[in-house]
Amino acid sequence: MAEAYPPSISDGSSSDNSEAGNWLQGDQDDGDDFSEQETVQVISLMDDKVFDDALAMVTYCKEKYGLDFLGVRDRLGLDFYGSIKLINFIRQKVHDGKPVKPDDIKASDLEDDSLLKPVLEDDALIVCLDDLPAAGEAAPQAREIKQKEVPAVDELLRKNAQLQEELEKLSQQFSNYRLAVQQTLDQRWGEDDKPESSKARAEAPAPAPATNGTEKKDDSPPEATYYFESYAHNDIHETMLKDTIRTNAYRDFIYNNKAIFAGKTVLDIGCGTGILSMFAAKAGAAKVLAVDNSAIIDKARENIFNNGLDNVITCIRGKIEEVTLPVPTVDIIVSEWMGYCLLYEAMLPSVLYARDKYLKPDTGLLVPSHTSMWIAPVADEEYVTDNMDFWRDVYGFDMKAMQEGTYANCRIEHLPDAAVAGTAQCFRMLDLHTCTKEDLVFNEKWTSTYTSKDKLDGFLVWFDTFFCESRQEQVEKQLTWKQWMDVKGKESVAFTTGPFDKETHWRQGLMLIDHAKQPKGSEEKVKEGARLEGEIEYAIPEGHHRGLNIKVTWGLEGEEGEKRLSQMWMCH
Repeated sequence: MAEAYPPSISDGSSSDNSEAGNWLQGDQDDGDDFSEQETVQVISLMDDKVFDDALAMVTYCKEKYGLDFLGVRDRLGLDFYGSIKLINFIRQKVHDGKPVKPDDIKASDLEDDSLLKPVLEDDALIVCLDDLPAAGEAAPQAREIKQKEVPAVDELLRKNAQLQEELEKLSQQFSNYRLAVQQTLDQRWGEDDKPESSKARAEAPAPAPATNGTEKKDDSPPEATYYFESYAHNDIHETMLKDTIRTNAYRDFIYNNKAIFAGKTVLDIGCGTGILSMFAAKAGAAKVLAVDNSAIIDKARENIFNNGLDNVITCIRGKIEEVTLPVPTVDIIVSEWMGYCLLYEAMLPSVLYARDKYLKPDTGLLVPSHTSMWIAPVADEEYVTDNMDFWRDVYGFDMKAMQEGTYANCRIEHLPDAAVAGTAQCFRMLDLHTCTKEDLVFNEKWTSTYTSKDKLDGFLVWFDTFFCESRQEQVEKQLTWKQWMDVKGKESVAFTTGPFDKETHWRQGLMLIDHAKQPKGSEEKVKEGARLEGEIEYAIPEGHHRGLNIKVTWGLEGEEGEKRLSQMWMCH
């Protein structure tokens, strides 16, 4: 068991705000500014022994207590903020008299952003993190310095100047770290209730108190938890960032309209890596609030800090429906909420919630502002043969059992434009400034002239996205993204996920008809030049609120009721 912990350590509870406030603000009267200190005193993680440097302390803890701080850091792949959390996690354990077992420490133990709050006031170990060897580096061995090895005076002066420069950088980094913690975690520590809180935070509504004095638990269904966890990994963000159609559209609209963003407060919902927030900050926004419920927010915070934008952008982890923003209203909401077939993953309702709660009425702007949804018939015999009929002859064996359910799913593919077998029609236009959650579940009519000589294999769904400069501007329903840009001029911004242009990561939703379950001979009814008409329905499957079911009804012009065919596909 560790020795008694130093008395200057806080109890780690959210009610102990006086010490946290003093740590964040610094003591301006006693002259103990970090940049003016000549020495540091690093207190042991396991007891009250004091060291002159961080490396000596971690070596001591490893040798005496078996706590390999560097080993845990490297095993978990912790960055700067993760290392701070690890320090505070260990200090709190020791302070509470609980055993510290290095091998049992997991990444999940360090997810809580409250661990950024120092357990030990003015913890010098946090300041000296950069003095520790990086991952993979061997720790330098202490050795006796002989008199003959002492460098010349000019070399000492050069090294002294270099150390002073490094000390100034470290001091600035520590100051920025204080500011980042203050901006992102005040509301978690109850700082909003303090008289010295900023006016903006004072005007914001207080968070609802937890019942019975307990912390509010996340009662999200498992599929919702999985949704947020899936966005904690790098791969999905790399895919989205490399989608130049998507990312360039947001960048171009924001940079081309700096007058709209200058001096404004911007809310970025589902900020991911922070790219849209950084675009907005570079465009002159006065304040950007970056919100994400995934662990990717930690990487976003680091990205923002490393690019020198932490004085403008505040990162907040949580669901937009549950967090309390430090401002009552925002001027602009920017979000990349679109999913496959536009509405899969059901992120748009969160954007609409934030719009109704935070966006300034009449003048507030949503980016993007409009989306249109399109459908067209498909005929692609080669695709069907390669992907569906394949199972009927696999090296001479019939594996039709493997086809089970394959026609029931909406497949996400980018088809060549030659596969489109009829005229496309816009079946739904969403004005994001006025649409409601109820508008996202619907049944719409559609028509198409069939233009292929091949049989009808299915249907293709995609969407266009538009960026308007004011909420009063409208987009005509039947205009494609390209037609709208031709009308607006070269500075306008829009893009498509359809088959007639460059592939995006959304691709298109391909719904193949299961002809085996349709009336015999029905596939022969649709001929070149035929006029098709029907309905398309978007619905949310029971028990899976982020899922999407798409049902298409179709038939020849004039056919009604039972003469029409129908099939439902699941997006998941």
